[in-house]
Amino acid sequence: MKHTTYLLFGITLTVLSFSGFMVPGDSIGAPSKEQVEQQRTDIRKMAESTLKRLYDTQPSAQKAVKKAAGYAVFSNFGLKILFFGGGSGKGLAINNATGKSVYMQMIEVQAGLGIGIKKFRLVWVFENQSDFDNFITSGWEFGGQATLAAQSSGEGAALAGAISIKPGVWLYQLTDDGLAAELTAKGTKYFKDQNLN
Repeated sequence: MKHTTYLLFGITLTVLSFSGFMVPGDSIGAPSKEQVEQQRTDIRKMAESTLKRLYDTQPSAQKAVKKAAGYAVFSNFGLKILFFGGGSGKGLAINNATGKSVYMQMIEVQAGLGIGIKKFRLVWVFENQSDFDNFITSGWEFGGQATLAAQSSGEGAALAGAISIKPGVWLYQLTDDGLAAELTAKGTKYFKDQNLN
């Protein structure tokens, strides 16, 4: 099972690179100081615009994000060609108590017949400091395929529209059509961006 996952990651990365699809600002090799600063600026702007879209779509989310121990915002670009597909993205995790930011990456692998391109934004909300810290230090991984449905109302309705990942950890998924009612996680991994931190 582990070998199959690594094989799918490898095939997906090959497909994405040959197709010319890379995360904006990515380059082969270590980025220069100017590139690093530009990528950080782009990610911060993406996070701000994503939060604005979320709050416009679901006003109660603003209270949930501000009350949380921390939150993270990601932008994802995905591509699927026949049996293999995947995506990559960059994001920012922010500790509400300290204001400290950590730059992160995500990668996704899919199997199954299909062709298409998808773009979406994700906003993670961590109610507990320990869950936020684990996300930063150990990352997060969805194995296999898990379909998670959004709550019609969260605690005190502040988390309405969010998907419950586990107690105290919530996720909003924004697509071009608005807030998604369902998240299908297929081999998605989150980890620190070594170049930007």
